[in-house]
Amino acid sequence: MDNSTVFAREGFPFIVFSSVLTLLLILSSWQLCSVVLAIPAIFSTLLTIFILYFFRNPERIPPADERVVVAPADGVVIVAERVTETPLGKEALKISIFMSVFNVHVNRVPFSGRVVDIFSQRGKFFDARDGRASFENERSGIVLETSFGVRFAFVQIAGLIARRIISYPRVDDILVRGKRYGLIRFGSRVDVYLPVDVAPMVKLGDRTIAGVSALGMLEQLK
Repeated sequence: MDNSTVFAREGFPFIVFSSVLTLLLILSSWQLCSVVLAIPAIFSTLLTIFILYFFRNPERIPPADERVVVAPADGVVIVAERVTETPLGKEALKISIFMSVFNVHVNRVPFSGRVVDIFSQRGKFFDARDGRASFENERSGIVLETSFGVRFAFVQIAGLIARRIISYPRVDDILVRGKRYGLIRFGSRVDVYLPVDVAPMVKLGDRTIAGVSALGMLEQLK
């Protein structure tokens, strides 16, 4: 579900609560001339700034070439290799993007298509950079089928701090490349599984921008 607001709507409760608390602390410390109240007011102000920063929701414009698979998340590429254990049930090119607490956490659709399967799994909360995270951490995934019959998957994975995965699509929904579809709160990763004959356009350590950076290119396979 796309959202053009400056801040992700999932953050509104946090933004309102922290802003009101900060305002009350500042007014109280000013009226009472209290240094004791000034200290928590400062911390609350910093926390509010961080929350606003965390839930920012910038506009993104995908590449003009519609064959390009775009990154679903802002972050750093920590995996770019072929793997055999995949949500597609066959070998695939796996590209994993790690998001720190300082990255934009709005997740975007890598490629246009129809949702053919959705899966979720309760699990552990290893550091999202840990190799075990893809299989043992709490996660939520989507299998998408393109208009020319190619399937690929993308999976939101909780991390050491992240405890809340938000994903809006349902089976048979038509998703559009570059549009927002969910969010993970406070640090995590997203794995993308592409057909093996897709050449990766990123390498380990590359930084990605959700909805903009190219991960690979899907040709119309027959």
